[in-house]
Amino acid sequence: MEKFDTLIIGGGPAGLMAAMKAGSYGQNVAILEKNHSLGEKLLISGKGRCNFTNAERDLKAFISRYGENGKFLYSAFSKLSPKDTVGLFRRIGVESVEERGKRIFPASGDSQKVLDALIMQCKKFNVKIMRSTPVKALKVKNSHIQYVITDSDEYEADKYIIATGGKSYPKTGSTGDGYTFAQQAGHTITKLFPALVPIRTKETWVKLANGCNLKNVRLNVLLDGEKIDERFGEMEFTNFGVSGPIVMDLSAHVPDWEGELQFSLDLKPTLTNEILTARVKREIKKSEGHKRFVGLVRSLLPAEMVKLILELSDVPHDKPVEYISDEEIADFVKLLKDIRMNVNGLWSFNNAVVTRGGVSLKEIDPATMKSKICDNLYFAGEVLDLNGPSGGFNLQICWSTGYTAGSI
Repeated sequence: MEKFDTLIIGGGPAGLMAAMKAGSYGQNVAILEKNHSLGEKLLISGKGRCNFTNAERDLKAFISRYGENGKFLYSAFSKLSPKDTVGLFRRIGVESVEERGKRIFPASGDSQKVLDALIMQCKKFNVKIMRSTPVKALKVKNSHIQYVITDSDEYEADKYIIATGGKSYPKTGSTGDGYTFAQQAGHTITKLFPALVPIRTKETWVKLANGCNLKNVRLNVLLDGEKIDERFGEMEFTNFGVSGPIVMDLSAHVPDWEGELQFSLDLKPTLTNEILTARVKREIKKSEGHKRFVGLVRSLLPAEMVKLILELSDVPHDKPVEYISDEEIADFVKLLKDIRMNVNGLWSFNNAVVTRGGVSLKEIDPATMKSKICDNLYFAGEVLDLNGPSGGFNLQICWSTGYTAGSI
């Protein structure tokens, strides 16, 4: 039975960071990765560009983006902050650029560069990487892991780190194995939900605008008719509902909202009803009697939205604009400012960027990522009950917890 100082289950961002850190101390380190290749989910992050952290400088504000569980990260972020992460990657050959929303990307715009840099560091520190080696079980006795069992062998270590990811994008290998291993060691798994995921609506007319990407819109959240939240930014219609950054960010909260949940979409959030009404009337006046309602809609909205608005409006699409009444204008303006959609649940883990829920934080020491239940077990990354919004926040969890778990 081969033995190591540190054995890491999972070769994604958290596992690679933990291996790199542990190896830097001269430890004998190994990674067991179930896939043939490392970092498959990392490669598709940021649409293949790898938004690897965020430039928010205020640590308190940064941590607030993780919700109630965010305070758990103070210690890990003190060891490797977002700013430290940018510096670390620069030292290993990955220059970065800051883009809209303080999102940090590799200057090359290629997630492969990030993965290659991490793997090179692991090789530098003689980390043994065993691909196509899925762990089947942990052998645990008296709150101590004795060894791990794979298809072909057993491996022993002084320290074990579970960095298997969650359940999101299972085609990349994130199939929830880490939760099973954690439970074998006596840990509690909180309820799991897909997060940063598109949202389904009861309305089928959304497919009329499928693929339409809207910028600078406001999405209000109504629970039993009362506004409880809102987002401003980009949104996209799909065949089954809505997606895009502001929808994905809201998705993590949907399981908490019990009752009749609706979205109210404001296509013109910077315009009051009065100003928008005046603009519509100017468009009508400019037409000089040669425009029909469909032409008016086209003059005010992206082409991909025209069919949907014509479907929802009571004004006939071929009605000459000079015959549109003030009441019809008022209804049209109200529609542009308040398109209602009834939420019908989340898309599956197959479409989710991250997992909400995971190994209970109450059972982990935030200063070390060490289990409070099993004396030689540590955790890092998405397997933990931690998740944040899009914009580099979730990869920062991987870097900081991996760095902490790999430290001695």
